Amino acid sequence: MPDHLPDHLRDHLVVGHVTKPHGITGELRVQPLTDHPGDVFAPGVVLRAGDAAGVAPDPDLPPLRVAGVRPFQRAVLVTFGGVEDRSAAELLRGRDLLIERDRLPPLAEGEVFLHQLPGLEVHTTAGARVGEVIEVYEVGPTDLLEVRTAGGTVLVPFIGAIVREVDVAGRRIVIDPPDGLLE
Repeated sequence: MPDHLPDHLRDHLVVGHVTKPHGITGELRVQPLTDHPGDVFAPGVVLRAGDAAGVAPDPDLPPLRVAGVRPFQRAVLVTFGGVEDRSAAELLRGRDLLIERDRLPPLAEGEVFLHQLPGLEVHTTAGARVGEVIEVYEVGPTDLLEVRTAGGTVLVPFIGAIVREVDVAGRRIVIDPPDGLLE
């Protein structure tokens, strides 16, 4: 799902990806894409299958109520009410799973959704404007912010030692870059 959509166009968030059916009873192998899978993949929670682009719920597929969930390797196996055999499960293969934003628990102090970062202005602790976040990459042990500067783009590790402040409401990020990071 493109993370650069403006908040007002983003009623749902991607919280998982269906990799494949598991067995013949409709169970699905899901890769959680959230820091809080226990809040999302729990009995009774209603999710939606994403459209082909993963941008919005697919209007041709009904809401999916989680009936059961269990850990499996580095994923979870999820059963949804109404998905009772492998054929029904196959319709969800490769789909993103979305949840309505207002159904998520509130963020803890200092937490942000990664999709909120593109478009924020980046400044140094000394007050110099660096540029604008144009993308966020979830790679390896740390996320990276791609920042468009006057001289091109730079990748800024999204870690506390460098990113000192994130003010989503103020549309601003303050960084303390080590020598050479912005070159």
